[in-house]
Amino acid sequence: MATDVTANSVDEILPAGKLFTLGLQHVLVMYAGAIAVPLIVGRALNLTPEQVAFLISADLFVCGVVTIIQSLGMTKWFGIKLPVMMGVTFASVGPMVSIAQQYPGTEGARMLFGSIMAAGLIAMLMAPLMSRLIRFFPPVVTGTIILVIGVSLMRIGINWIFGQPMAAKLIDPEWQAWVAGASALPGAAPLPPGFRLAATVDSPNYARLENMLIAAAVLLTIILIIKYARGFLANIAVLVGIVVGAIIAAFAGQMHFDQVAQAGWFALVTPLRFGMPIFEPVMILTMVLVMIVVMIESLGMFLALGEMCNRRPSQTELAAGLRTDGLGTFIGGLFNTFPYTSFSQNVGLVGVTGVRSRYVCVAGGIIMVVLGLVPKMGALVEALPTVVLGGAGLVMFGMVAATGIRILQAVDFKENRRNGFIVAISLGMGMIPLIAPDFKMHIPHAIHPLIDSGILLASLTALVLNMFFNGAGNASEEDLRRAALQSDGGH
Repeated sequence: MATDVTANSVDEILPAGKLFTLGLQHVLVMYAGAIAVPLIVGRALNLTPEQVAFLISADLFVCGVVTIIQSLGMTKWFGIKLPVMMGVTFASVGPMVSIAQQYPGTEGARMLFGSIMAAGLIAMLMAPLMSRLIRFFPPVVTGTIILVIGVSLMRIGINWIFGQPMAAKLIDPEWQAWVAGASALPGAAPLPPGFRLAATVDSPNYARLENMLIAAAVLLTIILIIKYARGFLANIAVLVGIVVGAIIAAFAGQMHFDQVAQAGWFALVTPLRFGMPIFEPVMILTMVLVMIVVMIESLGMFLALGEMCNRRPSQTELAAGLRTDGLGTFIGGLFNTFPYTSFSQNVGLVGVTGVRSRYVCVAGGIIMVVLGLVPKMGALVEALPTVVLGGAGLVMFGMVAATGIRILQAVDFKENRRNGFIVAISLGMGMIPLIAPDFKMHIPHAIHPLIDSGILLASLTALVLNMFFNGAGNASEEDLRRAALQSDGGH
């Protein structure tokens, strides 16, 4: 499978059969990550199954389009022209879920896609300036941010398995009946405004043993494949675990295929499906901060990939690659999907296989476009019970946190003890909305969106503390490259 590593191997056009096979391998390696984000955000928005299935189709379609632009190139302004697979970044999931929970439904979707489109445009304008911003984002900052993102996401995976915590208790039906009977008595005083019974009875649907066993089967499958499999199979461990969980859930009667049967075999992905976007300044600021982190990661990824391919990207090429992150994000918002970046596991796959041809990723992009145009594929993924994704989510989201820890390995904690304080305080700030979600009840409502995201709080804290303790000139290209090589599974 490996080819000779020469400068020209990046531009080598392989035979059609090899292009398809190697492209499909790239698709399978990133597929679990690609479908997870629209599932998470679509369900957080309380969208209908049909709408969530559309988000999945739109995501696959845009993944393919942006991958083709990035790998093949589109004018001198867009495309790094290296073997890169583009997908939705998990760095954006926390802020997007926060927006979705505050503004569920179609209105929330319009706000979300508006903030994504605006952030994409701003990212395109910022791309040439990113080399100057690098110094504000040394590994101690980027590693901390990614660690907080992973820890924040773990809550989602855990709730997928057990159910939302507020669903753990129910109101005792006997109490409910007594109150209803007492209020119906002649001359009974009316119930006080806002009166409600407390939920005190255990819910039979929370933390069901059947759900825990399915999630455990998914997790065990992934662990066994990682332990005993080699090569390609090891790379798609999460996807295989999800498939095994889906089969078990189907036999347990938890998967329903009505929507799959009704979905068509072909449908165009239409832009602005949920209506005209709404541009909310605080949400745009949040997504712009996410895009800065995404572009810093991408910059390190491009430098690392350039080393693998013996083709060091020029400043102009790096700017073109980063500009494509912004363009992909804008296209994502336009087509009802999310921010895009280069998938690190696919960069790792280039190193594993030795295949440097960018046309392999172009073939992978074409496969993604085709998958996005098949609604049955999105409907099938949407039919997955969340408990199946919960077992895989522990791995996927945990790996995001582990990536942050790996990046922090490049940080000097021994000689510079201040770095430990940066991580410690930023991590604590990031945990506040998770542990004490009502901490903002006495704070003006106008700034709630700004402080409701632990990721945003941690990012700002890490940035400010790093500048305070270390100054602003302590990150280099070598830091980025080393951090990117550590980040071999971060998306």
